[in-house]
Amino acid sequence: MQLTFTTFITLDGVVQAPGGPEEDPGGGFPHGGWQVPFDDEEAGRYVTEWFAGADAFLLGRRTYDIFAAYWPRVTDPDHPVAAPLNGLPKYVVSHTLKNPEWQHTTVIGGTDADIVAEIQVLKERPGGELQVHGSGTLGRFLMTHGLIDEYRLWTYPVVLGEGRRLFAEGVAPTSFALADTRTTSSGVCVNSYRPTGRPQYGSYDLDG
Repeated sequence: MQLTFTTFITLDGVVQAPGGPEEDPGGGFPHGGWQVPFDDEEAGRYVTEWFAGADAFLLGRRTYDIFAAYWPRVTDPDHPVAAPLNGLPKYVVSHTLKNPEWQHTTVIGGTDADIVAEIQVLKERPGGELQVHGSGTLGRFLMTHGLIDEYRLWTYPVVLGEGRRLFAEGVAPTSFALADTRTTSSGVCVNSYRPTGRPQYGSYDLDG
């Protein structure tokens, strides 16, 4: 399976609490829900298309808790998001979750090396996509270990000036190729990138 990582991000790189004030108020973050005013029909179509390609989900603990509190209550068997989330395998990276109640959930724990090895096994299984949604902390871990095959970044036309960032200081230098780009009527840029290795460098200095 191909591991895809989808997240909502502001122009200044913040990924914290896009869906509501209660989602992640850690550190006294006062801007929760910054994504909601930009929602539109095009965004819904893109989400539907990508969820249709999922064969399994890989989630961090915080995102898993948010999803598990909401999506099992959506019981429409034809719902484009709830149906795959409720019916497909879900793998949660956590050191504290022991007995998940959401059906089809498996916990991945242990050392960093154990987690990387288990994710590699999942990626080697046949199928379409092993999808990560949100899960910023997990995303940074996956980046560090070179496990992401495609980044799907929803960039919103808003600057917050504070909050947890995806590409924090210390992230591994990486070059990307643009695989796909879309926009919505509300001004959201939805770009897909595939990592191509370490950046290359040059200079504009004139000889002599």
